[in-house]
Amino acid sequence: MNAMNDFVSTADTPHFETAVIERGARRKRATAIAGIATALVVACGAGTALAAGAVGSSSGSHASAQTAAHSTAADRTTLLVRTSDGRIAKEQLAGASAARARVALVHFNLTPTFTRVRMPDCKKQQDAVVALSPHAPTVVHAGDTVLVTTCYR
Repeated sequence: MNAMNDFVSTADTPHFETAVIERGARRKRATAIAGIATALVVACGAGTALAAGAVGSSSGSHASAQTAAHSTAADRTTLLVRTSDGRIAKEQLAGASAARARVALVHFNLTPTFTRVRMPDCKKQQDAVVALSPHAPTVVHAGDTVLVTTCYR
């Protein structure tokens, strides 16, 4: 019993750097959210286009599938923001640079979070915006966080 009491009395108290632990946890959480959001954007965007093509009539199914795919791609990069005066502002960021997207989001008092996805057909430019989350038709408000997905080759 005396040996245990001596150990308790002489053992150093462990020191934890809570700021470092918290920063690591925050980074892991942000990475997980970005990965899940990217997977949802890719899955929902492709699924919507496929569903629209499958539902279309046989005579115009090709044209309707192309229209659905185009509108889905446009919606994935369209931001709808409720402004302080109650209006809804529409910002199209398809193909915009990451820097331009950051400026647009900060202008609306939004918090941008960026993630990059490798795409061999990233034609326009490196770091071009390919998706936003949330995107149209969801309306965001000042203070919200928006995940911006950019491409690279």
